[in-house]
Amino acid sequence: MARRTRLSACIITYNEERNLVAALESVSFVDEIIVVDSHSTDQTRSVALAFAEQGKRGGKGPALRLIEKDWPGHIEQKNHAIQQATHDWVLCIDADERVSPELRQEVDEILAQETPEAMGYTMPRKTRYLGKWIYRGGWYPDRKLRLFNRQSGSWSGTNPHDHVFVTGKVEHLGGALEHYSYRDMKSHIRTINSYTDIFARESLDKRIRFSVLRTVFHPLGKFVRMYVLKQGFREGTVGFIVAVLGAFYVFLKYAKLWELRSMGPVNIEKPGK
Repeated sequence: MARRTRLSACIITYNEERNLVAALESVSFVDEIIVVDSHSTDQTRSVALAFAEQGKRGGKGPALRLIEKDWPGHIEQKNHAIQQATHDWVLCIDADERVSPELRQEVDEILAQETPEAMGYTMPRKTRYLGKWIYRGGWYPDRKLRLFNRQSGSWSGTNPHDHVFVTGKVEHLGGALEHYSYRDMKSHIRTINSYTDIFARESLDKRIRFSVLRTVFHPLGKFVRMYVLKQGFREGTVGFIVAVLGAFYVFLKYAKLWELRSMGPVNIEKPGK
């Protein structure tokens, strides 16, 4: 389908050699790909450059630009990526996400218009975890605003939980963004550890106070919402694991805030899976 509106795909990376090729292939229909890497120690950069070279030799596919930048935080890095884009319309995905064929078709239909009707578009994200797609427990539809006009929107929120804020009309798409989140529970727990470090540091900088009651009842409430109210129990054992780790995440971020306030700074890890 011919597009009148040009589109840039933006991806930030750090040690994503296992995921990156599939992510790049899923956005190969765009006009340009921006990859911003925060000094990966694996083969991420080589993977990106090989994909770019393959596109050049084949004489088709989008141009790919690889940019190296020190890690400033999720929000800051993603905003830097969209600022490097040549086109105003951007599609932002993580390296462990894939644009499904259904979502691609919808994006093409929107950009076939001379002027898209909205300034941003959300899409449902479905996550594959421990060998199955998770549709309950609050993990689906997990709508994300990832397609937007950068003149009207940008990344905001509190690290590491970023989101796109758009000024203007927002519409909703039906095609899924596929999320291949964690290879196993070990990588899930490693990410929880990294993200709670970041949350604790951000909370300390914002002078958020530690509360014992919050540390006790918020994790319990999280488990009840995920496992009971959001019907995570219908996912079987995996649903129970998801709910327990969700509650553990909430507990750990408050516990680490207490640790920082009581014991002083700790080392903050870079993002990773």
